[in-house]
Amino acid sequence: MSRIPADCVLPDPAAVRTVRSADGAELNVEEYGPDGAPLVVLAHGWTCSTAFWAPVVNRLAADFRVVAYDQRGHGRSPAPAGADGYATAKLAEDLEAVLTATVPDGRRAVLVGHSMGGMTIMAAGGRPAVAGRTAANVLVNTGPGELIAELTVLPPAVRARGLRRFLHRQILRSRLPLGPVTGLTRAALKYATMGPATPADRVEACAQVVHACPAQVRFRWSVVLDTLDVHDGLARLAAPTAVIAGSHDKLTPPVHARRIAAALADPRGLLELPGAGHMSPVERPAEVAAEIRRVAALAAEPAVAEPSAAEEPQSVAVPLVAAESPTAAEPRAVAAPLEETA
Repeated sequence: MSRIPADCVLPDPAAVRTVRSADGAELNVEEYGPDGAPLVVLAHGWTCSTAFWAPVVNRLAADFRVVAYDQRGHGRSPAPAGADGYATAKLAEDLEAVLTATVPDGRRAVLVGHSMGGMTIMAAGGRPAVAGRTAANVLVNTGPGELIAELTVLPPAVRARGLRRFLHRQILRSRLPLGPVTGLTRAALKYATMGPATPADRVEACAQVVHACPAQVRFRWSVVLDTLDVHDGLARLAAPTAVIAGSHDKLTPPVHARRIAAALADPRGLLELPGAGHMSPVERPAEVAAEIRRVAALAAEPAVAEPSAAEEPQSVAVPLVAAESPTAAEPRAVAAPLEETA
């Protein structure tokens, strides 16, 4: 078994709290970095937890107040008692509760969502309490819908569209417990979720996080993902938003990133990471962290108001967040042009 990399271990949190959502669900919330620093809020994906974000937290916590929370049923957040506790509306309510508890009045945060976390941000699109606390968004390895139709886990040899949909649905909705992490399960996880060149120790780090998710929670959320449709919320995202994709992502292939970018009201770049799979924050944390820094800096820039015929042009300061520039050790991600491809 490979030891997990040092950056895949979370630092000691500056604060830990329990936030109660609208339906009473309790959410574990952890905060890292200096109090009063620019705010970044991280929402993890299906079968993950706050631990998934460790490589990114370790690269941001010196300059940002980083808030990470366990989605309901994941990590240290208890699972809902019944099936009605699993829905995209619940994810949106949870995000709103976390932002209300951790983002002081008059301040805003950069929201970063990976996979189901990105779907959470899209599901919350248009909610005034969320929009009022959002400086910008970064959507990582995610999609707004049609997830089963676009999965590429099965090899191209399985050509029949109906058969591919059926088999992919069976994979997504599996009720089988994952059991202990073994060489076989690591290989399966790497094939399905990570790029082919991902080092063994990073595969191990992901495996430990994913295997900790209870089988029942994994299944309940898979049912939600099967019929996911957050296009309406995506269209209501008003804040500047950047998108990150992995060229080898089999769960949310880059086609989703291009569709998201095309639907955004204020798109600020589509970064495709060559060779990366679905777990970009663990596979390529330096580039993901650099893109978060870029977007935070962009959100902190003064907005320019449209002058009227009788007025001189003027700058309107937007008191959002200020971010440090990337360090020399962390090259800044360069966003690709927003072009729809066939």
